[in-house]
Amino acid sequence: MERLTENKIILVTRPTRLDELIARFNTVQQAQFYIEHLGADFSDYLAEDHTYKADVRAAETELATLGRIQKLDRSFLPNFIFGKSDVIVVLGQDGLVANTLKYTPNQLVIGVNPDPSRWDGILLPFQTRDLRKILLEVFASKRSVKEVTMAKATLNTGETLYAVNDFFVGPKSHVSARYVIEVDGKNEQQSSSGIIVSTGLGSTGWLKSLLAGATAIAGAVSQRDLGLEKRRPISWDADFLYYTVREPFPSKTSSTSLVFGKITTQSPLRVHSQMPEHGVIFSDGIETDFLRFNSGTQATITLAERKGRLVI
Repeated sequence: MERLTENKIILVTRPTRLDELIARFNTVQQAQFYIEHLGADFSDYLAEDHTYKADVRAAETELATLGRIQKLDRSFLPNFIFGKSDVIVVLGQDGLVANTLKYTPNQLVIGVNPDPSRWDGILLPFQTRDLRKILLEVFASKRSVKEVTMAKATLNTGETLYAVNDFFVGPKSHVSARYVIEVDGKNEQQSSSGIIVSTGLGSTGWLKSLLAGATAIAGAVSQRDLGLEKRRPISWDADFLYYTVREPFPSKTSSTSLVFGKITTQSPLRVHSQMPEHGVIFSDGIETDFLRFNSGTQATITLAERKGRLVI
């Protein structure tokens, strides 16, 4: 098959729910028995799998005519080395686009919605039928690109981790996190269920739910004041982050005054772990890709020096 260019295109995919069930139960029949035994509709799993894999095949066929294509499962993202000029096509849900942006230092990322009837696709503005037009415009540098602010956590051990949506800092299990929080020249010892640091892109996710449930924060400031209402979301390239302490517990040794605020380049967030074990920092909901954050470890969280680049 002849191709128009020698540009390299990385097609990022993910397993379907059916794939994950088969990995657990070995066969489709056993997976079906398990789901239907619990009273659920197995046909939905089959329909989702069929639609997604048909779209993957269609995308592969189309992309193969445009450049050198390499298919990449999401599980290999943390260790994959992307070329500087690679163009990345992500076929999946919004979370897959966010996870891909985290590991792509400067490459263009194109989000494709494989099933518009199922996924809203905030980060998936295109469908497979759009790929030829979009890729040709990208190759010719004629396509708009939206920058996405990322967060970065740096430990005093030298380890680093990036986040596109948010960071979680706290316990791996359901116990209290103990640490000293420091921001804007103030510090205090705290006990809580963890800290969430959110980017502009992630502000309509975990942060929004925390604000909705936090009576103390809601009493002090409204979502409208923060620009989080539906019509005015925080810009994806905003030059600040928000931190929120989950369920802070006041006691003789722990305080609750530094529970919410902004993080900027000039005012980073520093957290000093006092957790003997099970302390972690993970990003974007991927708990398997984490930094150990136990006693003696210090984390500095601020804006990342690089941004994601999402084709729009």
